[in-house]
Amino acid sequence: MTTKAIEQIHIVKDEGICGGQPRIAGTRIKVQHIVLEYERLGWTPDQICDAHPGLSLADVHAAITYYYDHRDEVDSAIQKDEEFVNSLRRNLS
Repeated sequence: MTTKAIEQIHIVKDEGICGGQPRIAGTRIKVQHIVLEYERLGWTPDQICDAHPGLSLADVHAAITYYYDHRDEVDSAIQKDEEFVNSLRRNLS
């Protein structure tokens, strides 16, 4: 009996897509978006899949795993986006 290794790439980074931030392969859904739904909103992986048709449970778990392996990188991206939004709000006031 021969076994074959199966490798599925779930997380990719491309400079021309989403500013080079880590995202789910084949989508424009950034890891940080999954993390915010999981960590801040308290959604389960199944709820995240329901909110994003086309994402597999493996995609969601891969994004969460990527976050735990690269927490500083993802937290920094989240913080930069929040600072940008806050600056826009201040400028509109």
